[in-house]
Amino acid sequence: MEIIQVVGLGLIATVLILVVKDQKPLFAFLLAVATSVMIFLFLIGKIGDVIRMLEDLAENSGVQMIYLKTVLKIIGIAYIAEMGAQIVRDAGQESIASKIELAGKVLILVLAVPIIGIIIETVLKLLPA
Repeated sequence: MEIIQVVGLGLIATVLILVVKDQKPLFAFLLAVATSVMIFLFLIGKIGDVIRMLEDLAENSGVQMIYLKTVLKIIGIAYIAEMGAQIVRDAGQESIASKIELAGKVLILVLAVPIIGIIIETVLKLLPA
């Protein structure tokens, strides 16, 4: 039922933004940013629970924590880049938003290359010589 709270907050903020947008566009934008931050902060606790659960699963399955931490960093970069790009897009700056998305993709690639290398090495070891 937490989704009802998030949707309710989003709807209230949207109505307020629509009401003040013509008179105070800067205030409307700040209201949108504040709402985004509030929703993100609301989700932080849930994200923490998921991370703890994944760490327990990785520990019990014998997966090295460095791999899990790298994957979690990649997921974090993707979410943060998307949120940042959407906020900038809301301000009407499509060009900057696309640069934020590009930066997120490059940072994800940088983190993923070592894991891809390990996967390739593992596959090569499984193949007959």
